[in-house]
Amino acid sequence: MLTALLADLFSIHPRGLAINHDQYSLNSLNGFFETDDGAFFFKFHQEEGEEAMSGEYYRADLLARAGLPVDQPVLMSVLPGEQILVYRRRSDPRFSDVLRTLDLADDPTERARAVAAEGVLNAELFRVYRDTLHPVSAQEVAAEPIHRLFFERLIDPPGGQFPGGRLARFYVGQHFDFPGLALDWDRLSTLRFCVNGITYQDGIGALFEAAHRRLAPEMLADAGGVTAHGDAHNANVWYERHGETARLAFFDPAFAGDHVPSLLAEVKTTFHNILAHPLWLYDPALATERFTAEAELDGELLRVTTNHGLSPVRRDLLEAKAEGLWRPLLATLKDRGLLPDDWRRVVRLALFLCPTLVMNLRAGAATHTPTSSLIALSIAVMAGSEPVEGDDLMTRFFDTIDPDRG
Repeated sequence: MLTALLADLFSIHPRGLAINHDQYSLNSLNGFFETDDGAFFFKFHQEEGEEAMSGEYYRADLLARAGLPVDQPVLMSVLPGEQILVYRRRSDPRFSDVLRTLDLADDPTERARAVAAEGVLNAELFRVYRDTLHPVSAQEVAAEPIHRLFFERLIDPPGGQFPGGRLARFYVGQHFDFPGLALDWDRLSTLRFCVNGITYQDGIGALFEAAHRRLAPEMLADAGGVTAHGDAHNANVWYERHGETARLAFFDPAFAGDHVPSLLAEVKTTFHNILAHPLWLYDPALATERFTAEAELDGELLRVTTNHGLSPVRRDLLEAKAEGLWRPLLATLKDRGLLPDDWRRVVRLALFLCPTLVMNLRAGAATHTPTSSLIALSIAVMAGSEPVEGDDLMTRFFDTIDPDRG
């Protein structure tokens, strides 16, 4: 079917087409084929209900014009339901594969090289965000395709019914199995989480409702807009080795734009490249072998105990992202009068939506087990909600990037 589609769309004659088994392609598929002109890599993306959604797909030239390293496709279709990018085939690994290897077996030399490459990219990104930051209208923001990754997964377009979309399909009215405990949505959605002794202010249901209110496109113009990729998780990033150093380059800019809300621009990157690891989001079975998680119901609290934590490379990447991008970006927003008072809330809500709406986190619904499901929802809450008291990984991250903390 794909061979025929490629032939019809691009008037080419593909042969030997193969689809990759790729745990990172949660909403897309990719693979390889050949023609008389050489070997090619393709990526096909589809978002449910996309015909009724706003914005354009695949504005790859925006990133190149802004001076970001981006691999340009040789063939492209932006038709709803037929969104395909075709690139010359590379021998470079994706950054996601490099980092997974380091998650499983740390190598300080290779880790330092990977983190240095991330640092260079963060500097390039901040330069572009600083130089392209501008006031935006609600209409300009609403037209950006990045909302398909956040707000539009909460609703049924075009009417906007809430809860709808993936939220309704994945969770509402469903049953949740955790190690030693089973809950239905009506109960789980009202509980607050206490993870490893830290109690969080907001439960899952409250976080989805707050995201529906605050992440509505017309509400996000207050922090200005930037030119951004918007979905630069590391499965969309090439890792180019150059002697003792490495360089990163983007591809698949399906959600790129010139008016991307500044507070959303780096959210997917921060969550999917750092907090989604090691293993629990993309390799639930392996995470279940390596980590433990237990749940206990205590009145209105769901007490969770888990030994999951970031690997050394992910900790280093979080520090690099905080110091090299988030902190100077927020300082720039503040200097220009574009930093809303509730910026922490906005970023947290967007982080919360990253794992919960990218795939179904319920055990048995797709690939998750009771253990990985509990880890997943706990990390989502940790990212989305402030603790009642005390600090954790995310409060320390937010304190680091806060422009009012020196």
